[in-house]
Amino acid sequence: MVVGKPLTRSDSVMVTQLFYQALREKTMENAPAAATLFSQVLEIDPANDAGMYELARIRTNQNKDSDARTLLEKAVTVNPDNEWYWLALAGNYEKINDITKLENVFKELIRINPEKPDYYTDQARALTLEKKYDEALASYDQLESLVGKSAETIAGKQKIYLKQGKLDLATKDMEQMIRENPQDIRPYLQLSELYNSNNQNDKALKVLETAGKVNSDDPLVHLALADVYRDKKDYAACFNQLKIAFAIPSLKVEEKLPIIAGYFPKFPDPEAKSSALELSRIVSVTHPDDARAFTLYGDMLVQNASYQQAIPVYRKSLALNDQIYAVWEQLMRLELGENQFDQVIKDGEEALSLFPNQAAANYLIGVAYAQKSKVKEALSYFKNAAALGSANKDLSSQIYAAMGDSYHQTNNDAQSDAAYDQSLNNNPDNAYTLNNYAYYLSLRGEKLDKAAQMSRRSNELQPDNASFEDTFSWVLFKQKKYMEAKSWMEKAIRQNKNSAGQAEHYGDILYFLSDTENAVKYWKTAKQLGSKSVLLEQKINEKKYVE
Repeated sequence: MVVGKPLTRSDSVMVTQLFYQALREKTMENAPAAATLFSQVLEIDPANDAGMYELARIRTNQNKDSDARTLLEKAVTVNPDNEWYWLALAGNYEKINDITKLENVFKELIRINPEKPDYYTDQARALTLEKKYDEALASYDQLESLVGKSAETIAGKQKIYLKQGKLDLATKDMEQMIRENPQDIRPYLQLSELYNSNNQNDKALKVLETAGKVNSDDPLVHLALADVYRDKKDYAACFNQLKIAFAIPSLKVEEKLPIIAGYFPKFPDPEAKSSALELSRIVSVTHPDDARAFTLYGDMLVQNASYQQAIPVYRKSLALNDQIYAVWEQLMRLELGENQFDQVIKDGEEALSLFPNQAAANYLIGVAYAQKSKVKEALSYFKNAAALGSANKDLSSQIYAAMGDSYHQTNNDAQSDAAYDQSLNNNPDNAYTLNNYAYYLSLRGEKLDKAAQMSRRSNELQPDNASFEDTFSWVLFKQKKYMEAKSWMEKAIRQNKNSAGQAEHYGDILYFLSDTENAVKYWKTAKQLGSKSVLLEQKINEKKYVE
C-alpha cells in the first residue's frame, strides 16, 4: 500500500513540470534522463501512479524487471482500475512465470473490462497451470457465454478434460460440432486425433472414414488415416494413404517434403528408400511445374542407386529453375559417373555462366576433359578451381590431386610433385593422392622411402584395394625388398586375379627371388591377359627381367 502525502501548490506545479519534461526526454529516446525526472516526480509525490507506470516501462526496457515489478505493484494499489497498469504487471509476472499472481491479475482485468475475451482465455490458462481445473473450465464457460464456442475454447477445455481423465467430455464438443456442420472436415480431424492420441485407434479410424465420405479429396484426411494405420502397425495401409494424399495437388510440395524427410533416418533400409522414392515420384507427377518436386525425386533416385534415371529428372528440375547450384553439381557428378564427358563439359559451362565462382564446377569440367585425354584443357580448369579456392579441404585436395595426374601426363614431374604435395597439405589422408604419388615416384626411382611411407598409408586407409597393394608391392620391389614385395603382390592378386599388370609385376618379383621358372609362367599369364607391355615378349623369350 502506497501512502501519499499532501502536496502544496508549488509541489503540484513542480510535479507537473517534471512529468512532462520526463515525457519529452522519453520521446527523444533519452531514457536515463527520463528515468531521473520520473524518479524526482516520485520523490515529491510518492503516490503518483502515472510516474510509477512510466518509470516501470523504462526499467523494463533496461531489463531491470525487479525494479519495474515493484513500481507496477505500487501503481495498481494507487489506481486499481487502470487496465494498462495491470497489463504491464501481467507481462512482468509472465517473465518470471509467477502463475499465482498472474491469476489475480487476470481476475482484476476481467473486473475492469469484462467484455474482452483474451482476459478469460489468459485466466483459464493460468488456472490450468495451477491445476485449478474446475475454475479454469468456469473461465472458459464465461468466455463461451460472451463470444460463443470457438476452436480455442474447445481445445482449452479438451486439455483440461484429458488431464482429468474425462475423454468422453473431451470429445463431446467435437461430436456436437460435427452434428451441427457435418461438411466441415476440421472437427473430424481434431476428434480423430483426440481418439488416436488416447489409444482408441478404432474410433479414430471410424471418424476418419466418415470424413472421407464427406470429402475424399481432402489430403489431411488421408494423412490422418496414415497416422492411425501407422499406430495400428498396418504399414501397408499407412503407405497407401500417404500415396493418396501425395497425389492430391492441394497438399503443397512444402508440406510433402517433411513427410518424405521422415524416412531419411531409416536409410539405408531398402524398404524406407523405396517408399521415399515412390512418394517423391508421385510428388513430381502431381506438381509438374515445381522444380523442388523434381530435385526431390532426383535425390531419391540417387539414394536408390538409380543414377542413370536421375539425370533426366535433375534436368527437368533445372529447366524449371536453373538458380540452384547444388542441382547443377549433382547432375555433373552423375554424368561423370555415366562417362558422359561431353555432357559434363556442356552443363558445366552453363552452370559457370550462372555461378562463375564455383570451384567444384571447374574441377568437374577438368575431370571430364582429363577423361577425354585433353590434358591442356583439363589443367586450365583445374587451375581455375585451385585459384577460386575452397573452404572444403577435401575438394581442394581432389583438385590438386587431379592437377598432379595431369602434369604427370605431360611429363612435368616437378609440377606434378608440387601439386601432389599441395593435395596432401589439404588432406594428408587422401588415399588416391598417396597411391598415385607413390607410384609415380617409384616409376622414376626417386624418393623411394617417401613413396613407401605414402603407399603404406594408402593401404591403411583403404585395405583390400588391389591397385593400392600393387603400388606398394612395386615400391618395395624398387627398394629391392623382394620378399615383402612378393607378399603384397600376392594380396593384390587375391583381390584381382585377372590383372595383366599385376601378373607381370609378380613375375618380375619372382625373377629376383631366383624363381625364374615361375617368373616366366606369370609373364606368360600377363600376355594371355592382354598385357600391352613392350618388354614383356623380351622377358619371356630371354627368360630374364628387362627394364
